[in-house]
Amino acid sequence: MALEDAKHQVDEAFTREDLRGLTYENTFGGAPSFLRRKYTKDLTGVDLAVTGVPFDHAVTNRPGTRFGPRAIREASALQSPDPAYGWDGYDALSELSIVDYGDVAYDYAKIAEFPGVLEEHIRTILKADVGTITLGGDHFITLPILKAYAEKYGPLSVIQVDAHSDLWPDDDYDRIDHGTFMYKAVKLGIIDPKRSVQIGIRTTVEDSLGFNVIDARAVHEQGAAAAAAQVKEIVGDHPSYLTFDIDGLDPAFAPGTGTPVWGGLSSGQAAILLRDLAGINLVGGDVVEVSPPFDTTGATAVAGAHVALELISLWGWTRRKG
Repeated sequence: MALEDAKHQVDEAFTREDLRGLTYENTFGGAPSFLRRKYTKDLTGVDLAVTGVPFDHAVTNRPGTRFGPRAIREASALQSPDPAYGWDGYDALSELSIVDYGDVAYDYAKIAEFPGVLEEHIRTILKADVGTITLGGDHFITLPILKAYAEKYGPLSVIQVDAHSDLWPDDDYDRIDHGTFMYKAVKLGIIDPKRSVQIGIRTTVEDSLGFNVIDARAVHEQGAAAAAAQVKEIVGDHPSYLTFDIDGLDPAFAPGTGTPVWGGLSSGQAAILLRDLAGINLVGGDVVEVSPPFDTTGATAVAGAHVALELISLWGWTRRKG
């Protein structure tokens, strides 16, 4: 059936009618929507919207993540014909109505307006009772997203996979910085650090502000499955948001990022970690800091696409039929 379908499917990003199901269009052709989902702003009957945020004005080192959403979409075409591996027969792409909502629109020359624009972009989707998986962009984008989510769910549990804590002190709330946004999220009261956890950390910060931390060495020594079990115990059934900075992976697995740090997680460890988080009350998530100019083989974009599909599967796991 798949081979027969492939003869007729083309540009499924525009032509597909059913929002559920796998796609067998040639992976090397066609318009690169995420996982060949339909591009649309119509959220009628939609469960989950994938949206891009091509913003990298907040970086402290190498720019380029504004090209991340486009690269992740292109890399995701390879995954569109198959269910996510290891989910015990559960296929989120066939059970959930998922669309590619396109990218947030903003004026690149009016940077100060960007946080409010992104917050409203996410708020609009959430008001339709649709969840979001966001493709970044630098890590600052998570702060406006968390603000929109906290309006709906109250203070959130955050699961952050990252080389950096992003908790460096910064009490100037007009500054737009990808290294201080989590500090601000704590101070604004939109997340609950005691019910949150940072994984893969391997840079120093003086004060973790109450976050639980499973650093990279701990993951290496105890294993990814044990780390996932620890995370589930910390967050419980509290509404959780998962943000995955691709530099949480070691540069050997994800070289295309702005602030690479050695000693990180392998892609295999990340796959186990994400799969074993099944059952958490995930309300939304993002994958950020994919920087195509430094991703000469495309491996980082591939990793980002896989992370995003795992986030979709996690989101759908507690909402699956039956």
